[in-house]
Amino acid sequence: MRILYLDCFSGISGDMTVAALVDAGADRSYIEEELARIQLEPYTLEWKRVNKRGISALKFDVLPDPHHPPQHHRHYSHIVHTLQRSDLNERVTAISLAIFEKIAIAEAKIHDMPIEKVHFHEVGAIDSIIDIVGVALAIDSLQVDRIYSSPVPLGSGTVHIDHGIYPVPAPATLEMMRGLPIAPSPYCMELTTPTGSGIISGLVDEFSKSFPPMIVESIGYGAGTLDLPNQPNVLRVVVGKADPYISKWQMTHEHLMANAEPHHHDDHHHHQAPKGAAAASKGHSLHEKGHAHGTYGQRSWHDEHAHSHEHNHRETNNQDTAKREHYS
Repeated sequence: MRILYLDCFSGISGDMTVAALVDAGADRSYIEEELARIQLEPYTLEWKRVNKRGISALKFDVLPDPHHPPQHHRHYSHIVHTLQRSDLNERVTAISLAIFEKIAIAEAKIHDMPIEKVHFHEVGAIDSIIDIVGVALAIDSLQVDRIYSSPVPLGSGTVHIDHGIYPVPAPATLEMMRGLPIAPSPYCMELTTPTGSGIISGLVDEFSKSFPPMIVESIGYGAGTLDLPNQPNVLRVVVGKADPYISKWQMTHEHLMANAEPHHHDDHHHHQAPKGAAAASKGHSLHEKGHAHGTYGQRSWHDEHAHSHEHNHRETNNQDTAKREHYS
């Protein structure tokens, strides 16, 4: 099983995600060729290497044709129709629509209107459409089966959008992060965009404070537009395979006790197996999904293992069960 981990320590946006995935090995030619299937106004894709506080990262931009002003407002139903008739493969279409659906549901709630009447402003612009479909194509190119993410910093302050001056995170961004782990940030600026939030809420299967058990295959860095004073404004992605030997990295209670100092009292101390705080919802992995209705994958939140000890006396049964300690 191939794993993708989104390390969102500086937030996430659509262009950062596309760039990071290509930097990690997604086929750029495949992405460009498939994007050409979508009937949109003319544009140019720009890829360049930049340096973000010492980190070499790939920067991705969608440049509209100056002779053909881009369309800034599109209804959700129009975007769905455009993607469904673009002859993209079924998986790419499903991933793209999963992201747009999350954004549409959030916008519908905020503006108190039916989802079919939602019209996008910034997210409806050509660059956001290219970003979202580009992410879907990159995931398809990398043959990712399961997506993990770190907690996501959203930022603070204000941002100017078509509706005026709005607080950060933007209302749609915050609505999509409902029930998902966010991280604090000292920066008074927008770190996670509505498109980035749509990617997180629509595609991530599990959240983890640290890297999931995996064999690392490739790493990519996607540059954002900000210049942060104390850290690189990049999204780091890690692609790898699930560790097939994870069960080997375990030690039994008896093995641990054999290497421990001998006890000088009459009581035995037994280690209780750690209990993970994971709560997983039912669902399927990315490659098993064929339709973009609701959340694209199953989601759970992995906290750090909580260890406890039990104090047992000799009077209890001598049937000690060897318990496993998990190290992650």
